Amino acid sequence: MLPNQLEDRLIKFAVDVLLMCKHFDGSFASEHLTKQLIRSTTSVALNYGEARSAESSRDFLHKMKLSLKELRKSFVNMKIQKGANLITNIQMIDKLLIENNELISIFVASIKTASQKNNIQ
Repeated sequence: MLPNQLEDRLIKFAVDVLLMCKHFDGSFASEHLTKQLIRSTTSVALNYGEARSAESSRDFLHKMKLSLKELRKSFVNMKIQKGANLITNIQMIDKLLIENNELISIFVASIKTASQKNNIQ
C-alpha cells in the first residue's frame, strides 16, 4: 500500500468513526467514551501525517508507534461500547472494528519492517 493510500484510509476511518458517533445512546458513559474515541481515531491520521515527514528514522518509528497505540485504544474503546450496548448501529461498529483491526496489522508490519531496515528497536 502506498503512503498516500494509507493516509486516505486513515482519514476515511476517522470520518467513519465521526459519523458513527451520531449513533451513540447519549448516556454519560457513551459521551465519555465517544469523546475519547474521536480523539484517538483522529490522532492516528494526524500522527501518520507527521510520520510521513519525519526528520529521522527514529522520529518516523516514534510517530508510527504512537499511531499504533491510538489504533489499539480505539479498538478497545469500540469493543467496550459495543459490549455495553452504547451504540445503536451495530453493523457500523462491526465494520469499523474490522477496519481498525486491519489497520493495526498494517502498522505492526510497517513498524517491524522499518525497525529491521534501520536496525532500531
